Amino acid sequence: MLRRRFARGLARSRVLRIRGWWRRRTLRFRITTAVGVVALVALLALSRLGVNLLYTTLIAAADNELHAQAGVVVTRLEQGGAVADRATPPSIRITDTAGTPVDGRGPLPMTARDVRDLAAGRAENVFLDGTAVHWVADPAILPDGSTRLVFASGDLVGGATLLARAAVGFVVAGLLAAAVVALAAWVATRAALRPVDRMRAAAAALPPGRRLPVPAAHDELRALAEELNSLLARRDDAVTRLERFTGDAAHELRSPVAAIRAQAEVAVAHPDPGLAEETLRDVAVEAQRLSGLLADLMALARADAGQRPDPEPVDLVEAARAAIDRVTEGPAPELLAPGVALAAAGQAEVALVLDNLLGNAARYAATRVRIEVLPAGRVTRLVVSDDGPGIPEADRVRVFDRFTRLSQEAGGGHAGLGLALVAALVRGRGGEVSAGGSAWGGARLEVRWPAP
Repeated sequence: MLRRRFARGLARSRVLRIRGWWRRRTLRFRITTAVGVVALVALLALSRLGVNLLYTTLIAAADNELHAQAGVVVTRLEQGGAVADRATPPSIRITDTAGTPVDGRGPLPMTARDVRDLAAGRAENVFLDGTAVHWVADPAILPDGSTRLVFASGDLVGGATLLARAAVGFVVAGLLAAAVVALAAWVATRAALRPVDRMRAAAAALPPGRRLPVPAAHDELRALAEELNSLLARRDDAVTRLERFTGDAAHELRSPVAAIRAQAEVAVAHPDPGLAEETLRDVAVEAQRLSGLLADLMALARADAGQRPDPEPVDLVEAARAAIDRVTEGPAPELLAPGVALAAAGQAEVALVLDNLLGNAARYAATRVRIEVLPAGRVTRLVVSDDGPGIPEADRVRVFDRFTRLSQEAGGGHAGLGLALVAALVRGRGGEVSAGGSAWGGARLEVRWPAP
């Protein structure tokens, strides 16, 4: 049992080594080898078929010749000729139906079974002194009504030599043909993979912003090049957005940090208790602004990384009421909503979306802010409207981009991340965001969440 397991494990390890060696070869080598092996097997099979066909043809020719020789003797016997005739060649033997010779010669060099098979009309090969002798038998009906068997024989030495030469010729021709096929496969594969080599060389020296050359032929390589170019475009776009985001973030972080540093330096240079208290209040405001900016950046990073909890049914009406209670600036929002309206999202992200929408509305509204929760079949709509200056039509798409501020005067205290965070959180759940104009001439921001 242990020996058998050891043998199986050894065989398996050999197979794994061979498989690993094969996978380390180049694609050109593997294709050429596979084509050559398949061609060799097919040609060897055809060679075997050709040898078998030649053997069948030679045996049929020998049968016809021997039957013709036996037919001469059969005709003579049926016409009353003598059985023992000196004119009968040595390759012709005459017996009774039991196989006993009646031609005055010795016994036949074969078994009784061979005699029966020959009498039944089947040709037989009998080996005599290591040489194959081919026999056939034809019956002859004598004038007295008795039956004799006329045997005719001939050696197959010439046919065997011809078969051996033919087999060698077939094998050599098969090997040469397989080599030619493998060489053709190598050349064809090399030509077919030449665009891949050019693509690889181009990719190795590809500068930023450039694309791989697309082959003219509409084949798999063209599709691969197009997909790689699409990937490169997405990578370049991601790098561009990351660079822009990093620069904008650094700029936004620099402002509160610089303000805190300047106020601290003023407090150190002028140690006045009254001035120090005012400076600390200003530092607290800037620190709060910095804290909010960092929180938004971290939330955006988590949204980009797809770090979000599993969706659950969230009541947007209840979440809207809680968000209204957290509003401390601007007009008091009014809520228009049914009793319950569910969305497939997370509690924390819904609260963050509502806080940013209401904060944006409070920042720009003059006297009115309204929240509407509207169930609509497979989605649940959340609409926040205000009576502020509104969003120009040309900016209603880019308003959801990061660090976008449409009014430096009105928005000097924010970094332009709120609506970008709203878009990232909602789209991460398969929802949609859009901006438009309200009935009061202000902004109208709509969120569509999938319903659970």
